[in-house]
Amino acid sequence: MRYRDLFVGLDVQVPVLDGRKVPYINLDNAASTPSFQHVARCVQEFLGFYSSVHRGMGFKSQISTHAYEEARLAAMRFVGANSQDHTCIFGKNATEAINRLSRRFPFSDDRNVILISMMEHHSNDLPWRAVGKVVHIRLTPDGCLDLADFDRKLDQYADNLALVSISGASNVTGYVNPIHQMAEKTHARGAQIMVDCAQLAPHRKINMLPLDDPAHLDYVAISAHKMYAPFGTGALIGRKDLFEHGDPDIRGGGEVEIVTLDNVVWSEPPERDEAGSPNTVGAVALAAAIAQMEAVGMEEIAAHEAELTHYALEQFKRIPDLRTFGCPDPDKTASRLGVIPLIMNGISHYLVAAILGYEYGIGVRNGCFCAHPYLLDLLGVSNDQAGLVRHSILMHDRRDVPGLVRVSFGLYNEKEDVDALVEALLAIQEGKYRGSYAQDVHSGLFQPAGWQAKFEDYFSFEVKK
Repeated sequence: MRYRDLFVGLDVQVPVLDGRKVPYINLDNAASTPSFQHVARCVQEFLGFYSSVHRGMGFKSQISTHAYEEARLAAMRFVGANSQDHTCIFGKNATEAINRLSRRFPFSDDRNVILISMMEHHSNDLPWRAVGKVVHIRLTPDGCLDLADFDRKLDQYADNLALVSISGASNVTGYVNPIHQMAEKTHARGAQIMVDCAQLAPHRKINMLPLDDPAHLDYVAISAHKMYAPFGTGALIGRKDLFEHGDPDIRGGGEVEIVTLDNVVWSEPPERDEAGSPNTVGAVALAAAIAQMEAVGMEEIAAHEAELTHYALEQFKRIPDLRTFGCPDPDKTASRLGVIPLIMNGISHYLVAAILGYEYGIGVRNGCFCAHPYLLDLLGVSNDQAGLVRHSILMHDRRDVPGLVRVSFGLYNEKEDVDALVEALLAIQEGKYRGSYAQDVHSGLFQPAGWQAKFEDYFSFEVKK
């Protein structure tokens, strides 16, 4: 089935180096996704009623409050949460959600160990370093989570373990982690589990399960900009009993029952942790995206992606000296996401990405994907080599920073997109590209000599008369 008609902007043409304009091929969906048509329609319809939420008696305020709270319920249902045990706190994105949990989680002197993995996005690593002792689960040689090492560390830190915080799926290799199996083992040690679902949510069904199920998830974080709703919101969905206690990490209006000169009574969750005027439009967009994904069916989304990933892995075999990372088996794509990192021997990842964009209108991402420890491990970069890279970066020279090119699929991508990518990569490998590229020392990026897009011709804030 073709899903392209569900999306905004897929017919947009972009300029390339030879003077043509070509349809843009977006293969960078692990970073951000385009908007559903349904999301854009819902937002446009809602803007006519937009007003401040909560406590307003005007009709627009009431309907805005209704939409905001319905969006909260939609987000909870999407991950299998229930209003009795769970709450949903809206914020900017999954990064903010994880940071909020890190500041609200009740660590103690005895229970202060956070177990994460080497594959984590920085958003599920750096916040924990500020609040407790972070211990990393090792990886297998092919970049999978080493479950035997997970078991060893559970035993090693059993009496001190407070939280396991793990990616539902990797934004680098697309590996999907056995989160419910890990949850059951975590709970058996008296600890809780948080799952970073930013990458998982657009691709697989999530079920937090009831709290009395040993395999339940205590907290999940999602981000709308990866779920075809790029209007700037995310959510932390988790145990209500944690957020019923303690002070919020951000303080202001909208989260109190009463304030006197010497006392504050905080509201119940989720309002307690949502200071200030919320991003109501973002919440509406997220709920609309959830409705569209559920209308398609999460099983259908997974099947479409598996078929496309299978096709891509088979076609990449046509390209000599191209190496992919993660599971290379085309017959196992049902158990992974459509995220394929690759490298072309002898050609900088910076240059490959630049040529794809400037000469073929193909958008990919290159670099370390906000997961530096994972990339260094995958690429076999030693500590000494990493030290040299760090020194170069501190000297403002990023030309030789190691990295990969990442291809990541969305629901709208089709086999023709893969074909265009493969033909472009073959041409790059053979040196058949038009531009003369120079690398910027500070950023590492390549630019074609004598060519610069006039972005103002494509978008501006000018008021049109």
